[in-house]
Amino acid sequence: MKKVFVLIFALFAFAPFAKASNNIADDFRNHFDASSNLSAYNKDISSLIGIADFHTGRGTTFPGFDIGATMTAIKPSSSNNISSEDYIYTGFLSAETKIPVVGLGVVVRGTDMNGFESLGGGLKYNFSVLDTVHFALGAFYDRAKTDWYTQDHYSASASASMNVLFLTPYVGIGYDYGEIETRGNWRDSYGNIISNRSSSDGAVRYTAGVNFKPFPFVYVFASYTKTAGNEGFQGGLGLNF
Repeated sequence: MKKVFVLIFALFAFAPFAKASNNIADDFRNHFDASSNLSAYNKDISSLIGIADFHTGRGTTFPGFDIGATMTAIKPSSSNNISSEDYIYTGFLSAETKIPVVGLGVVVRGTDMNGFESLGGGLKYNFSVLDTVHFALGAFYDRAKTDWYTQDHYSASASASMNVLFLTPYVGIGYDYGEIETRGNWRDSYGNIISNRSSSDGAVRYTAGVNFKPFPFVYVFASYTKTAGNEGFQGGLGLNF
């Protein structure tokens, strides 16, 4: 239980960085109108979630657990005329374990921070070569929402990592697909009613990062992600036992 408390404390320690930006929901409400590029915004939010798909190519072993707290940040694309901040931030708590016999990892993750809520998870398959190079394949689903829209996020990812002393550098590729739908009462600056809108969009992302293990069972990590329209960052810590 003490380990869980440590991770929750770490997540809140990251919170001041998230609050450096406007509340995600309020920012959307204040800048969404009939001319907004909802498709570009949808891709950015999908990337915000998808970045959390992996932090190495290695998974857990039964009956072990991997519990982590992360922060993700996305620089909105130049086509996103809804987000007004330099970066969109949120944090995630995640937990992973392995199903015996079938050999699949099960991941659960979620957030309720900065006006943004999301709950989801997925399945991962891991394998290694000479216990040095590790690979992971994963598929995820997340249900996200704010006061002003809902989004269904789907992703597929592949990652590889290699042990180098106490460091584990990793690279990965993923595909995020999001279905977003606005909700609420919308009016333009003239008071005209704007109908709710929806958009379905996908994008490929590329990630490079490194894990560092300062103590047994404890790791910290940081990564950089690039897509065709935006770039993102992730940092966090966790327990693997």
